[in-house]
This record gives sequence, structure tokens and C-alpha cells, in this order.
Amino acid sequence: MKKLFLFNIFVIFFITLFCSLGTWQLYRLQWKQDLISQISEGLKSTPIKYSQNISKNYQRVTLVGKYEFKNQIYLYSLNNKGQPGFDVITPFETVSKENVLVNRGWIKKELKNKLDLNASSKNITGMLKHANRKNLFTPDNDIDKNIWFSINLKDVQKITGKKFNKFIVYLEDQNINTPKPKKITIDVPNNHLKYAITWYSISISILFFYLYFRKKK
Repeated sequence: MKKLFLFNIFVIFFITLFCSLGTWQLYRLQWKQDLISQISEGLKSTPIKYSQNISKNYQRVTLVGKYEFKNQIYLYSLNNKGQPGFDVITPFETVSKENVLVNRGWIKKELKNKLDLNASSKNITGMLKHANRKNLFTPDNDIDKNIWFSINLKDVQKITGKKFNKFIVYLEDQNINTPKPKKITIDVPNNHLKYAITWYSISISILFFYLYFRKKK
């Protein structure tokens, strides 16, 4: 009797677990569809003059000002082929004295700190995007060696002496090869429905096996 009770608890636990995982994937599916919609809308938008008051993710903007290369940040990143390197994140001060971080693109590891990476452009166009958040598996930034794994705004303020908001401008000029600007597209992985179906299918399979076992008993 005790074994049967424990078996029932075991089955209920895993059915509940896998159903919860399936439901979580459906929430992730909705989030991903909203994200794709935001990106699609942003790609079609007309660039507007940058302001720190803009709070719309994936809004295209234009900026006039100057880069501050002395505080350039090298953010560890993989390119679209999975090759390790760095995103070059450069502080930019607009003519209206607003500060913003610009992701100028990806470089190979060996190009880090090369002076010929510095660009003289004072007029740029890009897309606003939230800085990626640090998670439990993200290493701490090595500020002394200028190797970053996340954009921590407190760390950025520490090295620049300036405050920045949560948005980064991703440079759009695809004619630049080094650093190579990262092209933002709607082509993002979206397998959440497949995962949800998988988890629900496992739950149903466990239920069928359980009912079959009880019937045999």
C-alpha cells in the first residue's frame, strides 16, 4: 500500500512538472512573438533624433557627436559562425551632451586594442536595444584587462565617470568591415511551441502508462 502511494505521488509530481514546463514554454512563445513583432516594427521605422527620453526598444535613431575611444569596452561575443571575439562598445557623446553606448560591431580577438579600429564618423544611424542582462552563468567583468561579459552600468560609470541608460545603439552601417556591425533581423530562434508540445506529450504518455498500470493491477 505504501509503495502504491509513493508511486502515485511520483506520477503526479512528474505530470505536474512536465505540464508546468509546457505552459512555461507557451509563455515564452508569446514573449518571443512579441519580440519578433517589436523588431519587425523597428526595422520598418524611420530613424529619429536620439534622446535619452526614448524608451522604445528597437527604435532606429540618428546621432550627431563624437566617440570617446579612451573608454572603449570589449564585450566577449561570438559571431554568426560561432567564432569567439569581441563586440566593440564605444561611449558616444552627442552635441546635446547626452551619453550613449554604441555597439560598433564584432572583431576577432587579436584585433583588441588596435588603434585602427577607431572611427572618425560624427553622424551615425543605429537601432536602440536593451543591454543584455547578466545571468547566473555570466562571468564577472575583468575591468582591468578590459574584458567584459555583460554591460553593467555601474561598471561603465566607474571607468567613464558618466551615467548611461539601459539602451545600446547598434550601428547600422553594413559597409564597415572592422568592426563588423551586427545586423539585427527578425530571424531569431523560436522553437517554444515545439518544446511545449514535447513537454505536454511526455505528460500525456506518463498518464497513459499510469492508467494502464492501474488497470493491470
